[in-house]
Amino acid sequence: MSSTRVLLLGVLLDGPLHGYEVRRRLELMGTHHWANVAYGSIYHGLSKMADEGLLERVEEGKGGKTVYAITEVGRAEFGRHLLSHWWEIKPIVDPFQVALTFMDRLSAGELASAMEARAAQLHFAISMTERAMGGKQAYGAPRHIDECLRLNVLELQAQLTWLNEAMEKVKNGELP
Repeated sequence: MSSTRVLLLGVLLDGPLHGYEVRRRLELMGTHHWANVAYGSIYHGLSKMADEGLLERVEEGKGGKTVYAITEVGRAEFGRHLLSHWWEIKPIVDPFQVALTFMDRLSAGELASAMEARAAQLHFAISMTERAMGGKQAYGAPRHIDECLRLNVLELQAQLTWLNEAMEKVKNGELP
């Protein structure tokens, strides 16, 4: 089961919601920082899980707003996959590692420029994520949601540390 499906089921544990409310809760959790949720696919995912019996349509509202509730089957599926997400270590698919694989195909100037640009982007992403921490609680997010953001900051900082070391190696002719 995809992480997006686990997120959708998890949001609905607190009670029935329509698709827009599900999206708002995911945004409040900051999932755009640490999960690959395509917000446009939420409605399709909700409908598909209802067809599979994981959710039920409890209200067909005006304007196309369907309210969904999690079923007992959905709760069991959520619990099973939630635990598997804790116990399984899966590779993080990162296009940046593809770029690393072929860094030797760039000229020294292109590589240095790309590394400097990435460092600037990492600094910006760290700053923006740190600013988001704590603020989400004012809008109803639970305290532990900040831990997702804190982990994201640590991962970005680790990449920045590696990048700074690699930039030195490039300058010294040790890379690629």
